Amino acid sequence: MKIKTKLTLGIGTLFLMVFSLAALSGWYIHQLKKDTDRILTTNYNSLLYARNMLVSLEAYAEDDRAVLRFQDNLIQQQRNITEAGEKEKTADIAARFEEMKQGSADQILRSSIRKDITDLMQMNIEAIARKSGIAGQTAKDAIISIAIVGTVCFVIAFTLLLNLPSNIADPVRKLTESIRQIARQNYRERVHILGSSEFAELASSFNTMAEKLEEYAESQLDDILQNKRRIEALVENMSDPVIGADENRTVIFANEQATKILGLSQSALLGKPVSELTLHNDLLRDLFKDISSPSAGEEFSSTLKIFADGRQSYFEKEVVDINVVPTGENELKYIGQVIMLKNITPFKEMDLAKTNFIGTVSHEFKTPIAAIQMGIQLLQNDRVGKLNDEQKYLIHGIKEDSDRLRNITAELLNIAQVESGAIKLNIHDNEVKPMLEYAIKANQVAADQKQLSLHVSVDADVNKVLADNEKTAWVLTNLISNAIRYSHENAAIEIHVEKQGTRIRFEVKDYGQGIDSKYKERIFERYFRVPGARSGGTGLGLSISKEFIEGQGGEIAVDSELGSGSSFFFYLKEAK
Repeated sequence: MKIKTKLTLGIGTLFLMVFSLAALSGWYIHQLKKDTDRILTTNYNSLLYARNMLVSLEAYAEDDRAVLRFQDNLIQQQRNITEAGEKEKTADIAARFEEMKQGSADQILRSSIRKDITDLMQMNIEAIARKSGIAGQTAKDAIISIAIVGTVCFVIAFTLLLNLPSNIADPVRKLTESIRQIARQNYRERVHILGSSEFAELASSFNTMAEKLEEYAESQLDDILQNKRRIEALVENMSDPVIGADENRTVIFANEQATKILGLSQSALLGKPVSELTLHNDLLRDLFKDISSPSAGEEFSSTLKIFADGRQSYFEKEVVDINVVPTGENELKYIGQVIMLKNITPFKEMDLAKTNFIGTVSHEFKTPIAAIQMGIQLLQNDRVGKLNDEQKYLIHGIKEDSDRLRNITAELLNIAQVESGAIKLNIHDNEVKPMLEYAIKANQVAADQKQLSLHVSVDADVNKVLADNEKTAWVLTNLISNAIRYSHENAAIEIHVEKQGTRIRFEVKDYGQGIDSKYKERIFERYFRVPGARSGGTGLGLSISKEFIEGQGGEIAVDSELGSGSSFFFYLKEAK
């Protein structure tokens, strides 16, 4: 509990107790006042009026004004009737007084009036005694109630007096003593205060400070310097360029390889802000342009082409955010970034050699494949000679293999062109329907063999698309071919073309086996085939499709669920 809350509850409780005690005392005093007022304003006045009537009665014969005084007090008594029987007794006095005024002033009548007045006085005296007893009982109740409430208030106040100051003073005393221990260089001192009060937070901060002081006190400067030299030597002798910046984006280290490719000395780099260095060095600007802020501990990598060692070289840039957990804390703290440049020139050269080899081999394959297919056509011509059924079966198998070999060769040539950058895109306004008709016609025979129905829908407002006609038709053909391959017999394949904003969306949807979600991220990788999928592909079609679409400034993606089919779609810009 917070200190402020404790003080508020303690003082508030005392305030409520004082208020309750005062309210109870005031209520009982008010009750006593009511009882006293009741006696004074009713019974006491009746006694006073009765006494005055007795005095007036005694002076009735000698003083003419005695009658008026008697009558006046009688009228006052008639207005002050409060007790049971008092009204009848007052009426008797009034009746006998009227007889006396009419001349019947004998001694017996006076005695009767005197007796009635005495009875009236006795009646009020008894009422006074009774009401005094009630007032006395009220006073006793007041004393008992106030005593009980006062005792409870005393107990609560005494409890607060014992506990509240200690709850505040004890943590202060502990912290004071612990600070004295720290001042005596006893950095192992800790304060243990449980709860969620301000003192608990203060104790946690104190313990963190003590841990850091202990860590600093137990460390040796020589060890720190030795470790620093060791790390600097490791960084300096790395064969790859390495550059480090702190959380304020100031360069704190750079090895010899980094200074060589940057063309700057270490003195010109170290301690300088990155924002200042990038103004005069294009390579540094390229290194830091994609990492303007920390990326939550994630690594970032990209490929750079740099002129180094007298030739064009390729480097893979890897950026690593450095985060540490400070002593006594629980959360990671960002302290800088390290940029490492890995020389991948040999791998690039091998990849280029591979691409050239694939292109050369694929090109060389085209001639023998064409010769094989020509020979197959001649053999199938009856003018060359009749073939028996077994020979026809063998020729059919050779034709399927040659067609497959031709498709593989075409895909290898396409991928070689994509990798080498030799592929040319002829992007201009093209009609959408001719591309669709070409793709459907190219796959119609395969669809008929599996008794598949192709449903095509094109929005009325879709006419032209800004694209390479040949490459886009090739992508559509490949997507429809895949849909046919993985669809069940007698199923349907849906082809939709619609306008979305300033882009045209092409979609090919099948209801086949679908793709497991764990493979969707890799479906456009080269040579990747979904495990357990039907054979017949090389794993290059979707990769080439992706290169073709992205080369035209578009996007391609897949939406699929295992057992429910797949939907491949891509976007291209609408023709203006």
